Amino acid sequence: MFHRLSTWPRRILARPWLLTFAPISAATSGFGVLLPLYILLRLHGTLIDVALAAALFNGATVFASMLWGFLSDRYSNRRLFLTINFAGFAALFALIAFRPSLPLLFALYTIVGFLAPAGTSASNLLILEQFSEAERPEAYASFQEMSILGAIGGILIGYFWLESGGGLTPLLDIFALLALLSVLGVVLGIRPSERPLTTRHVARSPESFLSRLRPTFALFGVIPFFPRRPRLGPGLAARLRLWAIEELHHELPLILVASFLFNFSSNLFNTSYTPYLESLGIASASIFLVNFSNSVAQAVCFPVSGGLSNREGSDRLVHQSTYLRGLGYLTMTGFTFVPLTAVAAFQGNAITFGILGGAIALYSTASSLILFRGLQGREAGTILGINSALGGVAAVSGALLSGYTSFYGSYRLTFFAAALVLFASLPIWTAAQLAYARRRGVAVVKLAPTPVPAERGPSPGGSPAPPAPAAVPVAAPAAVRPAAPAREAAELGPVPGDAGPPS
Repeated sequence: MFHRLSTWPRRILARPWLLTFAPISAATSGFGVLLPLYILLRLHGTLIDVALAAALFNGATVFASMLWGFLSDRYSNRRLFLTINFAGFAALFALIAFRPSLPLLFALYTIVGFLAPAGTSASNLLILEQFSEAERPEAYASFQEMSILGAIGGILIGYFWLESGGGLTPLLDIFALLALLSVLGVVLGIRPSERPLTTRHVARSPESFLSRLRPTFALFGVIPFFPRRPRLGPGLAARLRLWAIEELHHELPLILVASFLFNFSSNLFNTSYTPYLESLGIASASIFLVNFSNSVAQAVCFPVSGGLSNREGSDRLVHQSTYLRGLGYLTMTGFTFVPLTAVAAFQGNAITFGILGGAIALYSTASSLILFRGLQGREAGTILGINSALGGVAAVSGALLSGYTSFYGSYRLTFFAAALVLFASLPIWTAAQLAYARRRGVAVVKLAPTPVPAERGPSPGGSPAPPAPAAVPVAAPAAVRPAAPAREAAELGPVPGDAGPPS
């Protein structure tokens, strides 16, 4: 089944209140670059401290996603959730600047991870609730553009502040003020939704599905998505094993494994990357510029990613973007063999990290479409829960392994391992594509030959009669996907009010 996806915003700002998400994206993107530098330079921590902070953050987002998803379904006040998220970020950034210490930073960054899913769930539901079905593709594309432009702005603020001689600690206060600016935007610019929906409706359209699952531009990772709260009691391993056995004929287990490997390799690389740049002698302001190239590449590639998926096919685009990102990891590995000056290291990393940014923008769109395609007619809540749990394991284990491998081994070993893990996902994506084609099936329908009148013989030139048309393969009607389970359909139901509120 083919799902068209539009990621090109015909209007950069679909509604004025979407501008609210730019300042918070600026604050969190700048903080994401600042945090490793703050640990290493201001608190005199080690690479293991950076990895531990990342693992605590990632672990908190997994468990918090279950809670915030439940609360979003129970209470429809999206403005309250966004206010808690944005104001909480502002307070935490200010506290880190006010009382700098490693134990306090670990605790506060864990709380940041706990708050992050609150805004992610609320913002995606808010767009789903306040735009009509026809408006949603443009609305989600505009939302992503605001996030990208905000991330670029936050990184530029960090660069110019540090380049002008400002310190790392005051920069945290600037990011706190940006978060408060978004709080003001929520209070003044967003009105309550008239038709509350639940997190399960996010999985009903490819645009909302992509928006919820794509890596955040600010935090360099995917916020887990649990449309249904998983049962974590006794028998969890047995239930997972039974599910995998039942799904052996389906491509979904292969998609989940390939996604796990991609997420694991990304965390393996990203956790050590900023400390690696700092170890090369690149100035803190220039490290912000390296990240600027990554964000600009995402800003360029994301709007065209939907059209490329429609034209090239999601499966092919996943392979191409994975190859491109893997080659980027190998290029970074190659840099570790060459003694580079700080200027040459900056130039090489700015170009390569920019390519990695473009690759992740293309990959996230194509892989989300492949997963969305596989979920049609399936119990999406359970499968997405498994996918998020695996993503959480990949994020926590990848961050920890990255820190210990780079600290006790080398950055070269870490980057090369990330490339190997990423390339290992390629044959699994191929197997998933074949499993999908096999599941849909192909039938051959023979066209009846054109009848030739008996009295006609060969043409005067002696040439034979034209051959019968060749058989044409068509999709087999019997292989159409099964209907969605009755329980899933009953719980989701139609998305109400497709006419939507007036603009």
